[in-house]
Amino acid sequence: MRGPYRHTKIIATLGPATESKEMLAKLILEGVDIMRLNMAHASPQWVADSVWFIREVSSEVGRHVGVMMDVKGPEIRTGVVESPLSLKVGERVEFYIESSLPTGDIPAVTVNYPGLPGDLEVGSTVLVDSGLIRMRVFEKDAERVRCEVLTPGKMGSKRHINLPGVYVNLPSLTKKDHDDLRAGVEAGIDFVALSFVREAEDVRILRRYLESLGSHAKIIAKIEDQAGVRNMVEIIREADAIMVARGDLGIEIDYHRLPLVQTELVHACQEAGKPVIIATHLLETMIHSPMPTRAEISDVSNAIREQADAVMLSGETTTGDYPLESIRVLKDIIGTMEPSVPKMLNSKIVLEEPKAKMLRSAAVLAQELGDSGIVVFTRSGFLAYILGALRARGVPIYAFTDVESVFRQLLLPWGVEPFLMEFSTDPEVTIVNAIACLKRKEWSKPGTWLVVITNALAEDKIIDTIQLRQVP
Repeated sequence: MRGPYRHTKIIATLGPATESKEMLAKLILEGVDIMRLNMAHASPQWVADSVWFIREVSSEVGRHVGVMMDVKGPEIRTGVVESPLSLKVGERVEFYIESSLPTGDIPAVTVNYPGLPGDLEVGSTVLVDSGLIRMRVFEKDAERVRCEVLTPGKMGSKRHINLPGVYVNLPSLTKKDHDDLRAGVEAGIDFVALSFVREAEDVRILRRYLESLGSHAKIIAKIEDQAGVRNMVEIIREADAIMVARGDLGIEIDYHRLPLVQTELVHACQEAGKPVIIATHLLETMIHSPMPTRAEISDVSNAIREQADAVMLSGETTTGDYPLESIRVLKDIIGTMEPSVPKMLNSKIVLEEPKAKMLRSAAVLAQELGDSGIVVFTRSGFLAYILGALRARGVPIYAFTDVESVFRQLLLPWGVEPFLMEFSTDPEVTIVNAIACLKRKEWSKPGTWLVVITNALAEDKIIDTIQLRQVP
């Protein structure tokens, strides 16, 4: 087997720093598993162009990656101001809905959400510009909210507003999201990340919309506010994967609770057998620095110790000066930390089906064999996702499929290495071809024992089997 096997997946975000064919090729060859498209300020045409571009570069370098569309979702923003407002402690500011007019006695700015006055109460906290400016509501009516500044700062145009602890009555999908998703499905996206998921119904709404478009893209629910944390169990059950979106989450909850909430989400996903992604600010200083801080190294190391399925970069690979170096730093940290994690299987996962319980036996056997691996054949991805959730450290999961979309969706779960291959009507031929593929691509060396999970025909009945096969 070539080198230490990397279980943790790497997600990078496409942007100006990585949109050249040369740089994208380097990222893919360096080990990026999934490319993320951030739709916050992007158009449907950009989606179509980007997916085509990623697929083309992947084909040219001979290594394929998945594509995740991260839809903008509902958000509250301030309107345009002629010049930034310099706000001091104790000063007062008015936010008024766009169909209204300012009162004129204090500085005022519009908000894009008509329901803001109805959602807030006197005494509520309002955070502006990613939490940099903190305010408290002292007065409101049906058309405006008036706040007192608690933390000073400059407020420019179209600043993001957070309302900690407030359930905002915004739809889970906006018109922009619908338009972007149509373009993404047509282009062939593999994953959809849904922003500000507050309850399981948000995921169901997106799934119904994707099904109406004929898409089987996996849904990644982003947990980034108090409602999402409160409802995490139901959301995890409904979604295909979870993203711990620590940017807004760190604003919406007490910042010192963020590590505990991250751990809680990771454990809840592992119990449910669902992939979990740690995102935002992993290597933030590497946007402008060739080296990460010691705190960032420790942060990423913690995610690896917790055995998150994937770590994700945002600004580091969109506008950063060192996108390739950021990927290398992640790989270095993963390569150092993974071997230090105990080889205990995931004891939290609840396995209901007999076949799923059989997979646990396969994982135990592969670990005891030592330099081994598990070969599994799947058309839905289910078996490979469960094997990844079992967290058999040191055991590569070689997942063979003849469905192209499933092949790319298998790039997310921990420890899974997917292969696209035609299946024969004869199971023995399929197994022989798969082992030959692993040998040819130098994933397994001659003499290695592999644990193979497959169907077998016995007296006209199909039975599930665990087999031991040696690479010839």
